[in-house]
Amino acid sequence: MQNREISVISHGLGIAAAPYSMTRPHWFFRCLLCIGVLSIPVKAVWGQTPAAPAPVQTAAAADNDDAALVLAEPDFALINLPTTLRLPRFKGNFRLTHRFQGDLTDGDFGYQLSNLFGLDNGAAIGLEYRFAVMRHLQLAAYRTNIDRQTQFYAKYDPLSTIGSLPLAMSFLASVEGGNNFRENYSPALGAVLSHKYHDNLALYATPMWVHNSAGVGETRDTGFIGVGGRLRVHGSMYAVAEVSPRVGGYAPGDPEYSFAIEGRVGGHVFQLNFSNTVGTTFAQTARGGSPGALFLGFNLSRKFY
Repeated sequence: MQNREISVISHGLGIAAAPYSMTRPHWFFRCLLCIGVLSIPVKAVWGQTPAAPAPVQTAAAADNDDAALVLAEPDFALINLPTTLRLPRFKGNFRLTHRFQGDLTDGDFGYQLSNLFGLDNGAAIGLEYRFAVMRHLQLAAYRTNIDRQTQFYAKYDPLSTIGSLPLAMSFLASVEGGNNFRENYSPALGAVLSHKYHDNLALYATPMWVHNSAGVGETRDTGFIGVGGRLRVHGSMYAVAEVSPRVGGYAPGDPEYSFAIEGRVGGHVFQLNFSNTVGTTFAQTARGGSPGALFLGFNLSRKFY
């Protein structure tokens, strides 16, 4: 009976039961051996202190930070003025601008209805593509059918609103020319400063200097400070406004102003806007808008990341 009990205990410890009777010394030493073997890994696991995983940020993760959605700043432009939104390295963005040339202040409601609120009067259309050649450096090419104006510019984004830094800043350098960049060249230099309030509001100031802003006939300079903002009113819907008062130099007409509503769907942003000018380049913005005029238009942009 005693040998059967020992056989059962030996099976529970993983030792094959012997067909012969086991003496007390053999049983005692085998039990010690099993307990010793089984206790080594158990004590090793119980004796370990779990180490907290160290946060590791790889270079790839750092590069992807610029691709994160910024709710208060979903696009690279307000309406005509640039923003401080960064473009991830080796990624691109396409933008279409469209301004109908019918003045909404002309005639009465019946006249506007007969012209479909300016849609029958042609449009000023612009196409832009920008690409990040390196981190925080964007190059862009933009062409509008107004005098076939073609604009090339670079934007450098050294500072972003992170941590305790209250402002984001970008620097701009541009040159544009008429007749497919063959004449009337207008270089420009400027900066963009922005401040974001949580995920709901972004405010901007854009001081710019534009050379040869008068275009044909005379060489003049214009300095202006564009100011504007974007308010997220609900979910992915925004209200946008901007104005670009001239502070010196050539300043015909009224300062450019625009206001809009826009919606974001994934990487697309569609904007319905109203402006006192159909111009969209920096030199065209420097020339201001038509006094008392109002033009209907829209912007459409698409991120490729």
